[in-house]
Amino acid sequence: MHTSFNPHSFLVTGASGFVGRALTQYLGAQAGTHVVCAARRHIPCTAPNMTFFQCNDALETQDWHTALNGVEVVIHLAARVHVMQDTAASPADEFRRINVQGSINVARQAADAGTRRFIFISSLKVNGEQTRPGHPFQANDAANPQDPYGISKHEAEQALLAIGRETGMEIVILRPPLIYGPGVRANFERLMRLVQRGVPLPFGAVHNVRSMVALENFVDLIALSTWHAQAPGKIFLVSDDHDVSIAQLLRMLAKGMKKYIWLIPIPPALIVALACLAGKSMDASRLLDSLQVDISETKRTLNWQPPYAMQEAINKTVTSFISKQ
Repeated sequence: MHTSFNPHSFLVTGASGFVGRALTQYLGAQAGTHVVCAARRHIPCTAPNMTFFQCNDALETQDWHTALNGVEVVIHLAARVHVMQDTAASPADEFRRINVQGSINVARQAADAGTRRFIFISSLKVNGEQTRPGHPFQANDAANPQDPYGISKHEAEQALLAIGRETGMEIVILRPPLIYGPGVRANFERLMRLVQRGVPLPFGAVHNVRSMVALENFVDLIALSTWHAQAPGKIFLVSDDHDVSIAQLLRMLAKGMKKYIWLIPIPPALIVALACLAGKSMDASRLLDSLQVDISETKRTLNWQPPYAMQEAINKTVTSFISKQ
């Protein structure tokens, strides 16, 4: 039977990343905490209760002994993420080396060091690449990863749960969809640039359904997972609990920018055909397919509600984006 506890000492791997930076700031702002920020490149520790730990590229052999001293909760963010143009000789082997073996290595050392809880940041890609309308992914769905990244995350999940059963260390797994917020890059940033330019966009007739999660909402759930009695041994899906089509998302971005947006109602099949001709079929899929999650189990089990409404979080994201122009 798991019980709630009040952890004060944390190790965050991948602390220099998009989520890691926000999470370490959040944890470091709590009274009485100590946060070890682990990353390959040096990051400034902005509070006296935060210390930096330099790690290397070989996560599967990294010695975590010093970083784990006295740590009650590990939050494992470090990973090889989805790569658009992968130059590795064997992408699958690279994903397994870092995401599977690297996760096993830090988890076994954490268990040996007496760490009580280990939170693994996985990915919705473990569930699959898309959903059918009206059939969102559920927390208890069978895994269906489609690419080496998703497969590696699923294999890591299974290995970590096994370590938890073997050692008694509490394992919590979180599977986020697309995460957005101040400083977001990649596709979300590209969408903001298109809206900012005011160019006509061909998505007026697209009625897909996509789930996303604001950075602040995700950090809030991670923090809750560090102490909640019902979290260990479970896999949680997460989102803003407000699903949108690509057209609705673009309108929300335009609203945040106080700009007019012109969405042309071009049939999705025609967009896909044109994208295929241009060699952009994967980009079209990310924009047009549905990818929806049902977080009712997360809300019920952890008594959690996303603290920030989607439009509010988008407004913050847009404001940050514009301020850096």
